[in-house]
Amino acid sequence: MTSPSTAPQRVLVVGGGIGGLALAAGLRRHGVDVVVHDRDTDPAATGGYHLTLDTAAQRALRELLEPELYARLLASASAVRRRPPDVWFDWRGRPLGEIAVKGLDPDSVDVDRITLRLLLAEAAGDSLVLGSTCTGVGRDEGPGGRARATFADGRTDEGDLLVGADGPHSLVVRHLLGHPTSRPAGLLGISGRTRAADLDPAERARLGPRSSLTVGPRGTALYTGFLDPDGYAVLDAAHDRAAVTTGPTYVWGAMVPEAAASAALREQRGGPLRDTTVAALRVAGWGEEPLQVLGRTDPATVASYRFHVGPRDVRDMAPWPAGCLTALGDAVHATSPTAGKGAGTAIVDAHALVTELLAARAGTKTLATAVSAFETGMRHRGTAVTNLSMATVDRILAGAAPAGSALTRLSLPVLAWSTAVRGRLGGRGESALR
Repeated sequence: MTSPSTAPQRVLVVGGGIGGLALAAGLRRHGVDVVVHDRDTDPAATGGYHLTLDTAAQRALRELLEPELYARLLASASAVRRRPPDVWFDWRGRPLGEIAVKGLDPDSVDVDRITLRLLLAEAAGDSLVLGSTCTGVGRDEGPGGRARATFADGRTDEGDLLVGADGPHSLVVRHLLGHPTSRPAGLLGISGRTRAADLDPAERARLGPRSSLTVGPRGTALYTGFLDPDGYAVLDAAHDRAAVTTGPTYVWGAMVPEAAASAALREQRGGPLRDTTVAALRVAGWGEEPLQVLGRTDPATVASYRFHVGPRDVRDMAPWPAGCLTALGDAVHATSPTAGKGAGTAIVDAHALVTELLAARAGTKTLATAVSAFETGMRHRGTAVTNLSMATVDRILAGAAPAGSALTRLSLPVLAWSTAVRGRLGGRGESALR
C-alpha cells in the first residue's frame, strides 16, 4: 500500500481542450479527484475543424468514457471506411490520384471537434472549471512537495500532480523547460465549414463524399474534409446523435506560407478573412473551381491559426526530470493538422497517464515512476506523430521557393493530364475519382 505522498490523491489539469478533458473523464470514471481549469467560458468555443480518430484513439476513448457517452460519440461520427478514398487535386481542380495516408487505418472515424469537446466536457462534469485562466505554476520545496497553480483572479489550487494540457504555448511546459517545446512550422492555416448543398452541383460532384488535398504554387494548399454523420454513419443510432454537423459538410483548411504578406490574415476573422484568403489564392494562380468551397462558406466559421510543431528528435521531447508536474498533447508535441492525428494522440496520452496513475494508486508504482513511465511512452509517440505531420508540411513549403513554385506549375499539369488519360483508358483516373 502506498502512502498518501506517493499515490495521487488530487490531480490538477491546466487546459480543457481534447487531451485535458479526456484525462479528466478517465480519472473521474475511476474515482480520482481531478479538476480541470480552462480559460474558455463555453466548451463549444473551439475551432470548427473536424478530427480523425484512428483505432488507437477510439480504443483509448472506450476506456476513458462511460459506455453510453462513447456510444453517443460513435453515433455522431462519420465512418471513413464507408466513403471513397481521399484524393488530391492541382490548383485548377484537376484530379491527380488517390492519397495514401500513412498512419491511418480504414476503421478511423471523423468527428466534429465541437461535438467531441462537448461530449468530453459532459464526461468531465463538475470537475471542469470554466473561465479559469492559469497565470503560474510551481511546486512546494522538498520531497513529496505538492504542485500549485495560480489564476488571474487571485485564486490558487494545489494537487499531488499538475498536468499541462494547455496547447503549444503551454505555461506548464515553459515552467518545466524554460521555453515551449513547439515552434512555428512555417504555415498559416485558415479554416471554415461549407454545406455541400451550398455548392454548385458540378463542384459537389468533383469533390465527392471524400476528403481531398489541393496543392498549388507558392507554397499554397487546401485541405477539404468531408463530414456527414447522417449519410455515412458509424452506428445505426440516429436517436443518440449529438453531432453539431448533421448533413454533408466540407470542413476546409487553406494553407499559405508565413511571411510578411500573410500577417494581415492573422488579424482578420469571418467574411474579411475569407475574402482575403480567396484573393491571395487567386494571386497565386488558383482556378475558380477549388475556391468555391471557400467563397460559399459560412463567414462565422472562418478563422486563422498558426501551425506549430513539436520536437522531431525523441531526445528533445519532454526532457525534464519526472516529478509532480508533467504535460501532454500539443503542450509537448504540437502537430500540424496535415497528419490528422493531433487530437487522437492527445487522447492516447491521456489514457496512458490514467493507466499509470491507477498503477500508482494500486501501490505497484510511486507517483514519480508512474509519471516517468508515461513520459517515456509519450516521447516516442509524440516524436512519431510530429514527424508524420511535418512530412506534408515540408512538401508544401518546398513549393514556396521560386524554384519549387515553378516545378509545381510545370509538373502537376502533366500529372493531371496523365491521370485523365489513364481514366479514359479505364484506369483509376479522373472518371474513377468522380
